Amino acid sequence: MPITADLTIRETAALSGVARTTIEKALEARVLQSLAGPARLRGGAMRYLPIRAVAYFHALKAANLTDLPLRHKRAIWTNLARLEPMQLERIEFTPGAMLDLERLAADSLRNAEQYRKARDRYITSDEDILGGTPVIAGTRLSVYAILGRLQDGDGIDDLTEDYPEIPREAFEAAEIYAKCHPLRGRPSGRPWRNAA
Repeated sequence: MPITADLTIRETAALSGVARTTIEKALEARVLQSLAGPARLRGGAMRYLPIRAVAYFHALKAANLTDLPLRHKRAIWTNLARLEPMQLERIEFTPGAMLDLERLAADSLRNAEQYRKARDRYITSDEDILGGTPVIAGTRLSVYAILGRLQDGDGIDDLTEDYPEIPREAFEAAEIYAKCHPLRGRPSGRPWRNAA
């Protein structure tokens, strides 16, 4: 079964609840491999992981098994990679040692799949709209403007009230996307004046 490149490393980290460095270390140790691909949106990443990586990292963290020897981590990933993309089950990664992926990571995997679908459906980038800044499809509402409102105290309910034509899942995807794909470049204005 072909492995698809679904999520960036930052998206995988955010959705699995682990630090990006944890994923980078697993890649360096060749526990799993990233897949190269073209950036989906302007300024986007070029390295991707299959969605099941969210289940892998979340399960290890939830079971407090982040310090396992590399051979066991590789065995867990190998067994997980053999499953259908959205299937999880108990796996034996060394004789007598089991990891219940279904119990530990099913929710995180479902959330990751919902995010992926919403991201692909609602987040778009077009050079003619805000110079290619990622926006909610069919609008000029950037993902960074949404994140800014949420960080300033508004909630998703406030956004859906202000923009009733935009589904809730579009705002949820925009928030995660903006956090995982921060703007690059120099800060605007005089940020030193905001320092306390």
